[in-house]
Amino acid sequence: MDAIKLSILNLYHRLRQFALRLREHQQVAVGKQKRRAELPDWKAIVGSNERLWQESLAKAEAGPRVLIATAIGGHPQFTVLESVLSVALTLRGAKVDVLLCDMAMPACQRAKISGIKPPALGEGRLAEVFCQGCVATGSEVFSVPGMTMQHMSENISDAERLRANDIANSMTADEIPGYQWNELPIGEHALAGALRYYGIGDLTLEPEGQEVLRRYLESSLLTAFCMRNLLAKNRYDVVVNNHGIYVPHGIVSAVCRGDRVRTVSWNLAYRKQCAIFSHGDTYHHTLMSEPVDTWESMIWSEQQDFEILRYLNSRRTGSRDWIWFNRDADDDMGRFAVEVGLDWNKPVIGMLTNVVWDAQLHYPNNAFPGMIDWVMRTIAYFRSRPDLQLLIRVHPGELAPPGGSTVSRQPIAEEIHSKFPHMPNNVFIIGPESTVSTYAAMDRCDSVIIYGTKTGVELTSVGIPVIVAGEAWIRNKGLTLDATNAESYFRILDTLPLRKRMDATQIDRARKYAYHFFFRRMIPMPFLDPKPESWPPFEVALPALDALLPGSYKGLDTICNGILNGSPFIYHAEDFGLHDNLQ
Repeated sequence: MDAIKLSILNLYHRLRQFALRLREHQQVAVGKQKRRAELPDWKAIVGSNERLWQESLAKAEAGPRVLIATAIGGHPQFTVLESVLSVALTLRGAKVDVLLCDMAMPACQRAKISGIKPPALGEGRLAEVFCQGCVATGSEVFSVPGMTMQHMSENISDAERLRANDIANSMTADEIPGYQWNELPIGEHALAGALRYYGIGDLTLEPEGQEVLRRYLESSLLTAFCMRNLLAKNRYDVVVNNHGIYVPHGIVSAVCRGDRVRTVSWNLAYRKQCAIFSHGDTYHHTLMSEPVDTWESMIWSEQQDFEILRYLNSRRTGSRDWIWFNRDADDDMGRFAVEVGLDWNKPVIGMLTNVVWDAQLHYPNNAFPGMIDWVMRTIAYFRSRPDLQLLIRVHPGELAPPGGSTVSRQPIAEEIHSKFPHMPNNVFIIGPESTVSTYAAMDRCDSVIIYGTKTGVELTSVGIPVIVAGEAWIRNKGLTLDATNAESYFRILDTLPLRKRMDATQIDRARKYAYHFFFRRMIPMPFLDPKPESWPPFEVALPALDALLPGSYKGLDTICNGILNGSPFIYHAEDFGLHDNLQ
């Protein structure tokens, strides 16, 4: 009987894997059918006040030097906004250069397995698939009169190209993750880039994984050589790039830090028409190390408490966010419990997973070497605790968010069933495809264990105790039970069930941090007009060049002041107003 069950289980997972592949191809096809959003017409915008623009360019020659290290000109989420920053910074007296890749890299952040297959990428044929359109889009978006363009290939010598290729081809896959060049973690970002390309967390699962990883290492080295030469030639005061991880942007940031050049990294935030910026490192790191006095000292009011609770409630439907999951979620936890055999009368511990390939960087405070190891050891622990039930909610992002294109090719549920073909009776899994509401399920739990999800910010705001085992941004805030190694993690689990919610003082602190996280760190830019069915997913709605002058948008002022002066990237929503005219 067990053999029959196992055969049925294996068949189920093979069919599910096929469904994932089909969904991946469907998303690519839908992406190709999307209409192209209007790219900003900088000639027309600048022409609305030609005198102002020419005066600004002249003054900028003596101003601080800024490099907008876009590199990937055809990236749908980042290029358009970075063109806005280049113009806004020029109007504030900065001499801005833009860095674009001109087919210099054999692998990059934009490459995904859905668009170019591993043999072609491993053989260095990226240019046949992405490069021409990417270069053309970057040239069009940054066609700002008077703006200086830097191209990667112009800052890499022939000898350096040969060296990068020789190093990449001479190393094994095991050697690459730890490889350093000039004491910079080049191999770490190469590995993160390769994992992102595949949508997996372990390259050993892929036959061409080593060759693909070599191409990402080669691209990393080429980026490092380019940045070293560019910094020596121009000596920028600050370098701005998106993400601050992967290839090439993780390498750009690493080289700048090694050369003591100030860096700024950014990404689109979860809230619509907002972005998040960080000094010195990727926000994946800085949000965990941010001093608590940046938000604890904030004056708190009933109005702010009302605003953050209203927003957190909206996240259950995603009505105010760029990225959302389970918009039509099922909140009927009674029916769900009956269907799967869960008993809400016994203590239930929630567990929220991450997408296995996302932001695979080194985090010194992680209790486990990786998310999969954490999941497996946690299940093994609960197998010995029949007094508890473990409810695992697999991240819906495994199937790619609306508008996204990276489907996880290493589903955590399959990893679990491979390790535990006979699941413990007290362990239950909500798959990524399920419409069950994550929020409704976690509301019923005694406490929730997380690894790296931002949901910890939301759960603590309603008093749900949270245990952190990985790089979650709620870590180090004095609001959660933080494990720094496996031993401390299991000591925390030994105290379960907690049988109580957070106290009122802690809940107030949690809401204050949530307000800071969602309303102050996520900086509003109302001129980004959302176009969810288009590429890019927004258009720049600027009536004229004057709209980018200081004083027009407080969010844009916050960003530009941070880039130019090093001031905190904190939008004081409590003073400026919550929405700054957002839709």
